[in-house]
Order: sequence, then structure tokens, then C-alpha cells
Amino acid sequence: MDIEIVEVGPRDGLQNEARIVATADKLALIDRLIACGARRIEAASFVNPRRVPQMADADDVAAALPDRPDITFIGLVLNARGAERALAHPRIGQLGAVCVATDRFAIANQGQTSDESVAVAADIIAAARAAGRSGQATIAASFGCPYEGEVAEDRVVAIAERLASAGPVEIALADTIGVAVPAAVARLVRRVRAAIAPLPVRVHLHNTRGTGIANVWAAIEAGAQTIDTALGGLGGCPFARGAAGNVATEDVIYMLDRSGIATGLDLERLIDAGRWLAGLMDKDLPGMMGRAGPFPARAI
Repeated sequence: MDIEIVEVGPRDGLQNEARIVATADKLALIDRLIACGARRIEAASFVNPRRVPQMADADDVAAALPDRPDITFIGLVLNARGAERALAHPRIGQLGAVCVATDRFAIANQGQTSDESVAVAADIIAAARAAGRSGQATIAASFGCPYEGEVAEDRVVAIAERLASAGPVEIALADTIGVAVPAAVARLVRRVRAAIAPLPVRVHLHNTRGTGIANVWAAIEAGAQTIDTALGGLGGCPFARGAAGNVATEDVIYMLDRSGIATGLDLERLIDAGRWLAGLMDKDLPGMMGRAGPFPARAI
């Protein structure tokens, strides 16, 4: 079995950090991720810099991305203006649209209702396709909302069906605030897979309550083909209370490597890159492999 990894560290990993990371350091992070074997990388989000200051240099990052036809650089966009900015950069090969499963979070995150966010996401996918790029969509708050609490599975499935008609390459289910548990992840992945087949399902999972790695495994067993991860376990949403870090790339790769599941990423290089990132951020990162190290241990 092979599982695809989307590395979201340069965007989701950094977006909630108060310490502004220099453009050159973001590009250095991307270079290190490529050296680790990452082939789909969420490079930046083209959003209002007043709302997400960490992404104020998105155009500079996109303009300086390496010329690597073998790598898909993803630009996250929330509206037509963001899509226009992203599409101006030829090395952004894929637009990542985001819609939200609940009204209150959609209004806080994007200034529109849930239904309006779905319509905008479909338009972004269409714009990407018209420009000769690809588009994908993420359903935020698929497993729970910071404002409305529980989210009905039927609502998420219905949104996925609407998005599928726009022609994305995949649809992602996001546990934006890290409330999901494995049983819920497996059940919703199976339901959405059945509803949108043959489109693949991707998952975006946060480790806020310590269930992230277990949720990754449950998603894979339920048929998810692609997993979002962030180097070091950095991440969070500025508009969702308590949305702590993503599942750490190196932790997920350790689990998958030891389980005989190929990803194409090099664990030891990821651990080294995570330690470099910790130094850059001047703090310990949530990921466990940077502390524990690989097993079996390297020869001394």
C-alpha cells in the first residue's frame, strides 16, 4: 500500500505563529522538505495579510519557488481575489479551496455562510481548471465546530457531493480543532468515499487532544489515500479557538514506515529538518520523533 502525503508546514504550520518567519526561511523550509521527499507541498495561502500576517509574503514565496515539474506546489485560496493572485504564479500548480461545514465558523473564517463558502470553493476549482491547473477542496470543521459544537455527518456528505460536481482532484475532510476520534473518522471517510467515488478522500487532522495519529490510521483503514501533515507538528487556525498543531510529518512517517506503508519520504531527514525548524522557531515543537529519535537507532 502507498499513501500520499501533503506537507502543509509552510502554510498551515506557520500561519498561526506570532513570530514572523522571513521569506528566505520559508523557502529554505520548502527546500528541506523537497530533500526529504515531499512531492506535494502547501506553499502559501493567498489571503488578506491583515488577517493572517504570517502569509503577507505569499506572492514573494510563490515567485521564488524552485522550478520542479515533479512537485505540486499548492496555494490555499478563500475567494476569487486569492485565486487570481495564486494563478499569477506559474509554479503554483494547484489551488486549495476551503469551505466550512457550519455557518458560524464560515462567517468567522471567511465572512460568509457555509453554503456560500461551498459555492465559492466550487468557483475556485473551476477557475483553476480554466487556467490549466488543478483544484482541490477542504471541508473545514468536518468533525466539530468551535462555535456550534457537533457537526452532522449528513451535512458533510452533502457538501462533499456538491463539491464533487465541480471537478476537484480530491476532497479533504478537516478536523480543524482536533476533536475527532478514530471511530468518527473511519465512519465519515467511508461515507464520503461512497458519496464521491471515484474521487479520492484526503484528511487534514490536528492533534489537539492527542488523537491525531490514531485518526490518521483510522482514515487510512477506511480508504483515505492522502494525508496532510506538518513538519514538527506546527499549525493552527487563527479563527478557531484551541486549534493546536497538525499531526507531525515525522511522527506519521514513523508509524507508516514501521507498518510497511510507503510514502516516499525519508524519516531521518525529516527528523533533522524538524530539529532545524525548532531552531528557527526558537522553541520545542510538538512532534515526538524529534525528541525520541528513530528506531532502530542510528549506529553510533
